[in-house]
Amino acid sequence: MNSEPNPFEAAAVGVDQHRDAVIGSFVPEGRCLPVGHGFQWLARGWAIFRTAPGTWMGIAVVFMLLMLAVSSVPFLDVAVNLLIPVLIGGVSIGCKEIDDGGEVRFMHLFAGFTSNPGGLLLIGLLYLAAMLVLSAVVGVVVALATMLVGSRYDAASLPLLSLGFLTTLLLFVPMAMAIWLAPPLVVFQRLSAVQAIKTSFFAAWRNFAPFCLYGLLVLLAAVIASLPLLLGWLVLLPVLYASLYAFYRDVFFER
Repeated sequence: MNSEPNPFEAAAVGVDQHRDAVIGSFVPEGRCLPVGHGFQWLARGWAIFRTAPGTWMGIAVVFMLLMLAVSSVPFLDVAVNLLIPVLIGGVSIGCKEIDDGGEVRFMHLFAGFTSNPGGLLLIGLLYLAAMLVLSAVVGVVVALATMLVGSRYDAASLPLLSLGFLTTLLLFVPMAMAIWLAPPLVVFQRLSAVQAIKTSFFAAWRNFAPFCLYGLLVLLAAVIASLPLLLGWLVLLPVLYASLYAFYRDVFFER
């Protein structure tokens, strides 16, 4: 009988084992942290990436190719929104493995399919519904602004044109707050999708200042990563999702 270790074994570990291995006391409402922690989450994401940059970049490549392949299929493109939370859940399990002294493996990307996938898929479904509502509201606002402004792009039209941008921002930020921490809450704390979304929103609200700093830094990093033919995303994508895990650990667990 072959006694060699299975290289995919880490990805198949049960969710209860992941949850029990968490160090520290879980704080259901989330801790209130100083603004500087917004930078620390990204710094921790970078540190996690540096533990195995080759593996992480391989995960990023497959992640992006999978999203591209699904989005290119008619009537299946909406499935992208359903898959992302599942894949993020798997990446979070890989980050947890590193926290426990192990190492990330490529198949951690798909570990979410065996760790409460129903809850993760429901997060994606709710996110899709929210995106459709957001798109509809912004579309109406932009259409009304266009009707009022016409083809003029002068100083008088700026307030109306800015209205569409502000509407998008005001709707997107709360949605991001509600979705961002939901996957690890479903995977590790076994919350339902609705509970995870509520918990994520209120925890992010309690940390609005560091969350805003974090968002601005992510936006700046995204611009920089997009300049060299989007190649920077091979690094930024795993750093970003590892920082999501760092955000979750920092906010919800006492030291």
